[in-house]
Amino acid sequence: MIMVLRLGHRPARDQRVTTHVALAARALGADGILVSTKDEGLERTVNSVVERFGGAFTIRTGVDWRKEIKAWKGQVVHLTMYGERLSEALPTLDTRDMMIVVGAEKVPREVYDLADRNISIGNQPHSEVAALAIFLDRYLGGGMLERSFEGGLTVVPNPRGKTVIDRRRGRRKKAPYEG
Repeated sequence: MIMVLRLGHRPARDQRVTTHVALAARALGADGILVSTKDEGLERTVNSVVERFGGAFTIRTGVDWRKEIKAWKGQVVHLTMYGERLSEALPTLDTRDMMIVVGAEKVPREVYDLADRNISIGNQPHSEVAALAIFLDRYLGGGMLERSFEGGLTVVPNPRGKTVIDRRRGRRKKAPYEG
């Protein structure tokens, strides 16, 4: 079980980025996301993607992040630019259930203390979406992009167009690449 905890989501400002955190988490192998701020629109968006494209990803918003971290039975990994190097940390991570914490705004000091590991994805300012994607890809061995979600919609790799199989309507749609 891999759960992502998104801290500090500000719906008016972070809507798109938090959606991307959730979608990257889903696509790259996490089982769900918890978001500290209640946002029913975000829940609808993510649940719509899961419904259309498949998978067993869950989302819950408005959670008390302290309680979630303290109650977690596996290891808690906080992705930051101030932690230990990813390349050094990866071989020493437990294989038990993992909660991955990513922030939006300044992360409270308490998170650094509550986390079992504070791991840096580079030591420069960067996107939490990129940090999560890199971490999951490396932690899970790079194979998650090849898995099938068995959803109603499936995008078929195509070098010159867009091919989507819509199992819900029993048809294959092919359109020229529009960029």
